[in-house]
Amino acid sequence: MTTLLTASDELGHLLSTAYVQRGATAIVPPELEPPAADDAYRAQRAFLNRINARIGGWKVGAKSPEGPIQGAPLPLKGLHPTSAMLRRDQFGVLGIELEIMFALGRDFLPSDAAPTEREVIAGIAHIGTSMEIVSSRLAGWPEVPKLNQLADLQNHGALITGDLVAYDEGFNFRRPHTHLTFKGDDIFKGAGANPAGDPRRLLHWVVRHCQEQDIALPAGTVITAGSYTGMFFPKEMGMFIGQIEDLPPIELEII
Repeated sequence: MTTLLTASDELGHLLSTAYVQRGATAIVPPELEPPAADDAYRAQRAFLNRINARIGGWKVGAKSPEGPIQGAPLPLKGLHPTSAMLRRDQFGVLGIELEIMFALGRDFLPSDAAPTEREVIAGIAHIGTSMEIVSSRLAGWPEVPKLNQLADLQNHGALITGDLVAYDEGFNFRRPHTHLTFKGDDIFKGAGANPAGDPRRLLHWVVRHCQEQDIALPAGTVITAGSYTGMFFPKEMGMFIGQIEDLPPIELEII
């Protein structure tokens, strides 16, 4: 019996092949371009299923405090602890963003009643600094269709996870002091700002999205929620060190 693949399946398989080859790029034919966000999310699932990737966390973001929210699952093998060393040649393009991540303290299951935003925020157990490697499997990036980028795990390359501290609802999520250096030079220093405003508002979208996709969010799941520094593209190898407000610092060495 032959199973016909949908365009979303084919796109996910195309992108997953480039992901496995590390640093490779894919040209997306027009007939595979997602016509809507739901099609891009189906391609994300096909991407992870094709490589048998377990979900290790999520990324979520919005370009303004009232703007639409988008997210993507993160392959578990692409999550690394602070002080990680990653090879530059494993990524076709490589940008760095300094973010705040949240760790859930309870399960959110597809069978649960739809939670309120307040209930989701009450489910946060820990927070920490994260550093995302923004990358792409798409030839010609960033001048490619936005929904192609969403299908490509929203331009996700890898995530460095910092040490966690207990969640404090009084933490300055809107304008925390933020410091990012590369090879000892300041890349960003001052009051950081997330384009989504308070990133906690994004977490409810992740929980509802996962319920709609029949995906469980177990306790301990990490969700990284948008840059406080913008994106920096290093032109050479070296060490990144970042810190947001009173959270533990985080390190990444590109070799």
